[in-house]
Order: sequence, then C-alpha cells, then structure tokens
Amino acid sequence: MKWENNRESDQVEDRRSRPGGGGGFGGLGGGGRGRGIGIGTIAVALVAGWIFGINPLTILGALGGGDMAPTAQVEQAQGQAQAPTDDMGRFVASVLGGTEDVWGQVFQQAGSQYQKPRLVLFRGATPTACGTGQSAMGPFYCPGDQKVYIDLSFYETLRRQLGAPGDFAQAYVIAHEVGHHVQNLMGITDQMENLRSRVSEREYNAMSVRLELQADCFAGLWAHHNHKSKAILEPGDVEEALTAAAAIGDDALQRKSQGQIVPDSFTHGTSAQRQRWFNAGLQSGQVQSCDTFKAATL
Repeated sequence: MKWENNRESDQVEDRRSRPGGGGGFGGLGGGGRGRGIGIGTIAVALVAGWIFGINPLTILGALGGGDMAPTAQVEQAQGQAQAPTDDMGRFVASVLGGTEDVWGQVFQQAGSQYQKPRLVLFRGATPTACGTGQSAMGPFYCPGDQKVYIDLSFYETLRRQLGAPGDFAQAYVIAHEVGHHVQNLMGITDQMENLRSRVSEREYNAMSVRLELQADCFAGLWAHHNHKSKAILEPGDVEEALTAAAAIGDDALQRKSQGQIVPDSFTHGTSAQRQRWFNAGLQSGQVQSCDTFKAATL
C-alpha cells in the first residue's frame, strides 16, 4: 500500500506514553452512546478464549455492569491531538487522513458536512466515554466521544493469530472503525440502540450483523475512492483485506475457538459475507450499495 506521501490527519491523539486508565469496562458491540462498536470483539475471543455460543454483548455487559457513563478519567485523558512520529503512528495518521478526504467529499456531495473523528493510540488501557478501553478488545469506536481507539499491538494479533498480515489489512481495520463513525453521523447507531429493548437477543444479533457488514462495505468504499484519487493500492493489497475479512468472520472464529458454529450468536457476519460486502463497497464506491439493512440476502 502506498501511503508515505499522502496527507496525514491531525486528529490522531497519541496516548502511548501515558499510563493506562482504570475504572469501568466498556462493552463492545452494536449501538449505544455508552458502548464501543468495533472489529475488536474478535480479539477478545482469541486472547481471552471466550465462547461465542454466548452473545459477546451479554458477556461484556456482565463484566462491566452494563453501560458506562463518561467519568472524570475521560476528562483527564482529553488533550490536544499529538501527531505520532514513528512509522506505525504515521501510517495510521495517513490512513485516517484518507478516510477524512473520502468521507468529506461523500458528505459534501450529499449536502452535508463530515465531522472528523479523533483516533486515539494507546497501550494497555485508556479511559473512554464507553468505559475503560483495553488492548484485549482490539480496535473499537466509541459513539459517546466519537473516537476510534487502537492499541497497535492488535496488528500482531491480526498477523500471528489470525493469519492476516499486510499494511492494507491494517488499513482495512481502521477504515472499518471509521465506518462505524459514519453510521453514527447518519443516525444508524441511535436507531440500533433504540431497537435493543424492543427485540429479542437473536433478532438484535441479526441486526448487529447488518451493522458490521455495512461498516465493512464503507471500508471498501474508502478504498475505492482513495485509490481512484491517490493510487494507493499495490498488487496483493485487496487480497490482504479479503484475507483479514475472512479471518474475522463469525463462523471462522467460532470454528477456531469452540469447534462448532452457532449462527444465532453471530454478531459480525460470516467470512464470506464480510468479504462480499467489503468488495461491494470497493467495486461500486457508492453509499447506496452499502445498505445492508435493506438487502434481501447478505
């Protein structure tokens, strides 16, 4: 992936030199001002060895005692964006900058203005408006403060434990989380939260799958437009993203962690679905092509 000469976002907040925060444990999963939305639920399954036969939202909610409200620690963690100077930090800033350019244009064409998310780099743990963010969660988006949180050690998990190496696989992860920010701006996150108390767990899981697949599609949309304007893709890049998408499919993770598949507990989609929807965004570059909620089949 060609990223070195591209614009780097000024919205990166580097907390890696700060000690980790304590406090509550924010849940991951779809929807909610007090819950993080992220690709990183898969890291919990692999690192902690949790069983996917139980809804991850239930597990995380039990650990944290439910949704976490913003705490004083969150206020203490606020600060001016600090541009990273190391290669990995600059890579993240470059990818984030690309998402800003693409979504800024998409929103402008729709007669709206894109609100940039802040991306926080941390190590170990950090305070968020969704509770304490922990490395084991993997990358996630917190709607409460409109920030993406990443401990870069997750990329080692992606490479070693999930078999998905490569810089474009790493970029896909960031673009997916930014996709959740876009959903938040579009009001989809709030709609999901309003749905939570009105449907069964099985029905909510099914809607969560559509939420995650749409974020995958939005990641593909970013790649489409960023390559069109900056020629970022190199041979093998798309395959890296598709490999990552397949590695974090619910069916693949369940098979690896418990030896069997429980479709009713899916919250992110199968490997084939995640690949299909990333590719849908990549090929079309159109927001309309990413309407997973109206799709007859996933």
